[in-house]
Amino acid sequence: MTEAPRPTSTTRRRFLQTTGLAATAGFAGCLGGSGGSSLDELNVAYMPIYPDMQYFVMQEEGMFDELSVPVSGKKFSDGPSIVQASAKGDFDVMMFGIVPAMIVVDKGIPAKITAANIKNAMEILATDEFAAMWDEHGKEAFAKFEEEKGRKFTFGTFPPGSVPDILLRYWVQNTLGLDPEEDVNIKGLGGAAAVQQALLSNKIDGTSIMEPVPTVIDANDAPFQSIAWAGDFMPGQPAAVTLMHDRLREENREIASEFVQLHQKATQFVADNPQKAAEHASTVIGESALPVETARTALDSPASDFITNPHDIEGGAKIFADYAQTLGKTEAQLTVDELFDYGIYDSL
Repeated sequence: MTEAPRPTSTTRRRFLQTTGLAATAGFAGCLGGSGGSSLDELNVAYMPIYPDMQYFVMQEEGMFDELSVPVSGKKFSDGPSIVQASAKGDFDVMMFGIVPAMIVVDKGIPAKITAANIKNAMEILATDEFAAMWDEHGKEAFAKFEEEKGRKFTFGTFPPGSVPDILLRYWVQNTLGLDPEEDVNIKGLGGAAAVQQALLSNKIDGTSIMEPVPTVIDANDAPFQSIAWAGDFMPGQPAAVTLMHDRLREENREIASEFVQLHQKATQFVADNPQKAAEHASTVIGESALPVETARTALDSPASDFITNPHDIEGGAKIFADYAQTLGKTEAQLTVDELFDYGIYDSL
């Protein structure tokens, strides 16, 4: 699939890129935004990750043609890159992790979450050897491991403050009652590809990761298995979300509603047509990185809980906001009101 080119022409929405006018947009949003500038096109930032499944479906199924304005998608390799681009006012919709979404809001960029993409997306994987110790000793298995190996159990996951990292720290501290700094070793390795490679080469003892990595690991008969799932210890755990700039969310409410409605349609499509959804994911992510068969198997995982309803992740979002502030990713501990706009979804 050829990626849609990033637009170079100037449109009315680009007035927000001028110094100081982002604040004006935020003020207009507070007033209801009914008189703001209209959009000539919808610029969407997304990542080629499984939790952005709705984007894959909307693009490959031609759903964007149902919108009243054309869509231009821009692919990013990681969340921080989207955060950086958002500061320039380049995008109307951003589909990425909830932590980078929080960072965007914390920076004062006028935007809110209008839809969730997935919930309960993380699994805690550990070596088969440790899993046996876990079954026997529970949380004491970490001390037992250190006693036998002469070193701490090493988790390798996304960088500090990322969704997988925060989820892992929460599990260790709040579910197990252990110290994530003292009782285990948590290393930031990079993105999913780096974590996957570290698992396949046995360079780490475990990880916190989303699909399709657990399915890929299983398909390769690597000696790892799941010992915990976010749905069991943090029901409604947030992962990827859909963040909307106020110029869309407030000033072009009808288009914003159209997009969320398509998002919901794509979520239902995944549930009703898993084989086709897997094909779309493989096409967008790349068949060499995600074969169709792997993508399809991953959809059967409890960690592939695709949703649209933003209410479903509210509880987990509060936890993540606390951790994001504690870990220095945001200056403020953001509130639900600061993060979410439920109105669009609730009006569907």
